[in-house]
Amino acid sequence: MKTRMNRIFKEDGRTFILAMDHGTGLEVLPALNDTGKIIKEARENGIDALICTYGIQKNFSREIGQVATIVRVDGGPTMIGPAGLYTKDLLEVKEALRLGAEGVVCMGFPGSPDEDNSMKQLENFIAQGEEWNVPVCAEMLPMGWDSSEWTPERLTFVSRVGAEYGADIVKTQYTGDKESFKKLVDGCYVPVVILGGPGGGAERELLTAIRDSLDVGGSGVAIGRSIWKHENPGAYCRAIAKVVHEDASVDEAMKEFE
Repeated sequence: MKTRMNRIFKEDGRTFILAMDHGTGLEVLPALNDTGKIIKEARENGIDALICTYGIQKNFSREIGQVATIVRVDGGPTMIGPAGLYTKDLLEVKEALRLGAEGVVCMGFPGSPDEDNSMKQLENFIAQGEEWNVPVCAEMLPMGWDSSEWTPERLTFVSRVGAEYGADIVKTQYTGDKESFKKLVDGCYVPVVILGGPGGGAERELLTAIRDSLDVGGSGVAIGRSIWKHENPGAYCRAIAKVVHEDASVDEAMKEFE
């Protein structure tokens, strides 16, 4: 195992990652107008790592402090760019490493019209990660961005594909229930963290998905919009951290919002 993984995952083998890499492709304003404040608040309330862009890593080192960073090395079209495009290389792994990143993250889209390009990119980043001893998190989503295509069977398959390509961490969608997610985890021999989705949903619903994923072998979460769009990001972070690292129940975690 790459030594930098120990900065991303705690001794219990789990991680709570705040995702803030949305700004190149999605609308993040005004929610992230005060990016540094949100990072600092999240850091003080229990996150272990931060998925971010090169720009955030470069400009908010003081707020990031000792939190491990995982820099996004690929990207797609902007919100106002041409439709139908997938991801392209934005950085080399060594550029993220030079800024102090502990890891990098990129997409993997098996089954999509862009599968060939996407998987070649993933292969390239994994090779760079091996060269520089940097963990690579592969965000594995079947068929592309259309969540209606993300069946438990496909999510299970693409997670295994990410491991087979050599990813150190697989980030993917929760399958919706414990039984199917256990099959996913059992079939993927690297740590699996679940993503948070579009945000704006009920706190209890997300905390329940996190609790259930951990109960059957998941290794943590990478949550973004649900946290930094929330009226109280610090409370949300404390609630998630309780579930991830203290094995709190959903009811116990919900007390953070009181």
